[in-house]
Amino acid sequence: MSTPSLCAIIGIGPGDGSALARRFSIEGQALALLSRSTGYSEQLVGELGSARAYACDAGQPEQVAEVLAHVAREQGAPETLIYNAGSGVWGSVEDVSAGDLEAAWRLNVLGAFAAARAVAPAMKERGRGNIIFIGATASLRGGAGTAAFAQAKAAQRTLAESMARHWWSAGIHVALIIIDGVVDLPRTRQRMSERPDSFFVQPDGVAAIAWSLTQQDRSAWSFEVQARPFGEKW
Repeated sequence: MSTPSLCAIIGIGPGDGSALARRFSIEGQALALLSRSTGYSEQLVGELGSARAYACDAGQPEQVAEVLAHVAREQGAPETLIYNAGSGVWGSVEDVSAGDLEAAWRLNVLGAFAAARAVAPAMKERGRGNIIFIGATASLRGGAGTAAFAQAKAAQRTLAESMARHWWSAGIHVALIIIDGVVDLPRTRQRMSERPDSFFVQPDGVAAIAWSLTQQDRSAWSFEVQARPFGEKW
């Protein structure tokens, strides 16, 4: 019996993170679930079976590299890496601090850089692999209230593009999913209780896109896929 391919997901929570884990588990993948704390991811491990949880602060590049090396020793080298870690302080350029910008950059860019660098050598040796970044509306444009967050997500997008241009020829499919909308979560439902179901981006839909990216024919790879609700005027 062959060993299942390993998908490492960085950034596990009740939205996109858990949906990604469930979808890749359904497709027969083993899972390495990395998050700052393991309380929620341990629950997923109990639910999904072929999965392990690891504590990892994605904003600390040395820790990211160390934990992914530990994953490789325990479970083998990941064939797919999904970088779902990302957050930031909301506020205008007059509201946020320099520290807010740095923290957002460390989590969204430096951690992504460290994670990709950690898994790429084994992927290059195999001649195949997938690295998927989860972006946001702020990847494409900066709002007045996203001064700290937008600069980090935009930098993540261009970093991912540089990786794609460098690693595609080695067989590593680097791609970016830009979620241009509000993800359906208990806290967003509570904050926007007047909104209909069609307003929200469903995490399962995002997970389906991620899986489909790993199945694309090499002759027609996608780099950037934008996900938004069907009823949105854009």
